[in-house]
Amino acid sequence: MKALVKAEARPGLWMQDVPVPEIGPDDVLIKVSRTGICGTDLHIFKWDEWAQGAVPVPITTGHEYCGTIAELGANVRGLKPGQRVSGEGHVIGMKSRAARAGKFHLDPDTKGVGVNLPGAFAEYVRIPAFNVIPLPDTIDDEIGAILDPLGNAVHTALSYDLVGEDVLITGAGPIGIMAAAVARHIGARHVVITDVNADRLALAQKVADITTVDVSRESLRDTSRLRMQEGFDVGLEMSGAPVALEQMIDHMVMGGKIAVLGLPSKPFNFDLAKLVLRMITLKGIYGREMFETWHKMMAMLESGLDVRPVITDRFAAADFEQGFARALGGGAGKVVLDWSGVKAR
Repeated sequence: MKALVKAEARPGLWMQDVPVPEIGPDDVLIKVSRTGICGTDLHIFKWDEWAQGAVPVPITTGHEYCGTIAELGANVRGLKPGQRVSGEGHVIGMKSRAARAGKFHLDPDTKGVGVNLPGAFAEYVRIPAFNVIPLPDTIDDEIGAILDPLGNAVHTALSYDLVGEDVLITGAGPIGIMAAAVARHIGARHVVITDVNADRLALAQKVADITTVDVSRESLRDTSRLRMQEGFDVGLEMSGAPVALEQMIDHMVMGGKIAVLGLPSKPFNFDLAKLVLRMITLKGIYGREMFETWHKMMAMLESGLDVRPVITDRFAAADFEQGFARALGGGAGKVVLDWSGVKAR
């Protein structure tokens, strides 16, 4: 089969012929139809310091996908060939205290599809049946391919009660934009999203009824005063930029709550005293709650949540280099690759 492989320890990905994965008795083989390009994939493509320390070479990459079941392991029940599915990209060990208690997203033995395990930038991907997410007909392949990052947005946004609250989101990448749409969908009063990229902020306004602030040109404080007197009730930090977290803390109400999904590129210092003296809650978010996040986001999609505008670019998988160039350019939303009829050049 054809697959995008991190074949060498240097920048780039390569379309190669690799064996179709063999499945075990508890696995499912999925024929991939669409995949999304994630920020993690860009790290792997660029082969930055994080990727060099986390990703084995060679490996098939990619973890955002949709497809149909091609084959079932002997022990698998409740699924059938031809069924449309996506999949949870975190494969857990099932031996830890957290996993045995049903808190699967807290399992310390978690491995990532497309990062530590062979991934979905391929004609076929193998995952445990436990990780398979059946899709209703109301969710098409294109949206199915971005459920993984939408799940990150949903997990972050649902960390706190947002109904009637004023919400600040720092970082207008695709996940930040989708989090803004989720916040409005579930009843946040005012949602403000900040960035320094004008294209991303313009995209955010197409996706949801929110206020955008280019913090390289505008004052967040002046903007926020138009909407609330004391500050924001809830903050969702999606950028990984130290200055964004500092700015967020400065604009929270006393006792405000912050959920942090953005990963900084390196450690940084910040004023812990501000959290203590203002009694601010800071919560780290990683991935999705398995599987409550999946249930809630699909329920929201079926009840009117519309994130399709965040998909700005579509390419055939054979044209993956164009897709990655677009994603690396910084102005795109989600970039989706179509694997139907893929042919190597």
